[in-house]
Amino acid sequence: MTIKPLIILPDPTLRQVSAPLESVNDEARRLADDMLETMYDAPGIGLAAIQIGVARRMLVLDVSKEGEDKTPLVFINPEIVKASDARSVYEEGCLSIPDYYAEVERPAEITVRYIDRDGKEQTIEADGLLATCLQHEIDHLNGVLFIDHISKLKRDMVIRKFTKAAKTRGAKAI
Repeated sequence: MTIKPLIILPDPTLRQVSAPLESVNDEARRLADDMLETMYDAPGIGLAAIQIGVARRMLVLDVSKEGEDKTPLVFINPEIVKASDARSVYEEGCLSIPDYYAEVERPAEITVRYIDRDGKEQTIEADGLLATCLQHEIDHLNGVLFIDHISKLKRDMVIRKFTKAAKTRGAKAI
């Protein structure tokens, strides 16, 4: 397993829409393992493949609490097939937007259809932190960032801050 460098805002890669994985093979499983290793190292609770520069519809999560056994989950070609009308608000952060957090309102419960790391189609019903995290990471696969769910004023401030920091580092901008 290899820890991969994270793509950081304002890199335009984060706005790419990821393509479906055609098959679940050893290469896909190796990518999932690298993503988990990268996520745990960061440390984070979710990571989409695009965040390490791979424009494929794969994400990994682990919402276990500190002190609990790790429960890594791999979602290949995930799709939200149902979302509740009830809403919940969580303070979200993102490994690609380090040290910035904002409250985001999303559906409280969702149903997601996906393929697991063994190539089997699965369905999961999620609420709470798992539902929020799944929606956040699926957004990444569609080129959407959590800051797209906050006010334009706040979003523009965040983008300006990260664009200025990127220029200092000599990185690409959106």
